[in-house]
Amino acid sequence: MKIVARLKRAGACACILSALIVAQNASALDVAGVKIDETAKVGNQDLKLNGAGIRYKVIFKVYTAALYLADKKTTVPDVLAAPGARRIELVMLRDVSSEDFSRAFMAGIQNNVDRTEKSKIINQLLKFGELFASIPELKKGDVLTTDWIPNVGTQIHFNGKPVSETLPDQVFYNALLKIWLGEKPADGKLKQALLGQAG
Repeated sequence: MKIVARLKRAGACACILSALIVAQNASALDVAGVKIDETAKVGNQDLKLNGAGIRYKVIFKVYTAALYLADKKTTVPDVLAAPGARRIELVMLRDVSSEDFSRAFMAGIQNNVDRTEKSKIINQLLKFGELFASIPELKKGDVLTTDWIPNVGTQIHFNGKPVSETLPDQVFYNALLKIWLGEKPADGKLKQALLGQAG
């Protein structure tokens, strides 16, 4: 009887352990082999994954992108007006020179931000451009996170290390978001995926 009881307890423990493992695996989304967390902590705020997808250039996968917000939003105006912290996280899927990456970022801003907005954030754009000088190359697996923290500003990290001073204007952060969510996004399918609209 004792052996049977022990076997039952062992079986129950195994079931609980399996359930925990399944729950843990369910907390990450697989995008092109990259594990995308369903939640993120920015500042002191817990954020939820709004959407994630792949940035393609022609037929090549360049990076995965994940957008985190306090609450899920499905339209661009709602994302740009969302209160609280935000995060856009990129994980490289191929090697790209910092010059090419910087050029693509600046082109995305140029294509989606009007002259009036750009005039308000010109100094922050210059500082943003300079940060790539400290990164000679972005390699497969590298992670770039861009966080908006209310009453603090934009903080940018490369593989967990800060690569820029805090940039204070929310207009600047929204300009960055428009690279992927603007009227002329870097990748139309990625825009849909970030908004949680991918089929």
